[in-house]
Amino acid sequence: MVSSDRPVFTDPNATVAWSGNLQPDIKTDISLKTLVGRSSGESIQMAFKGEGFVVIQPYEEIPYVVPTA
Repeated sequence: MVSSDRPVFTDPNATVAWSGNLQPDIKTDISLKTLVGRSSGESIQMAFKGEGFVVIQPYEEIPYVVPTA
């Protein structure tokens, strides 16, 4: 649940839907650490402010592997 005093931050790949009265925004944290791959957490997140709810699902990027016959 999102409330006016508690914004919610989500991974854009895991965000499914949100209630219409929320104000979504994109939050970035790009630095040299994120470019080199030494950061913890997401460098791009969605930020939701207002009153309502956000629906998220687990998301982990799985590299594509060519099947062998």
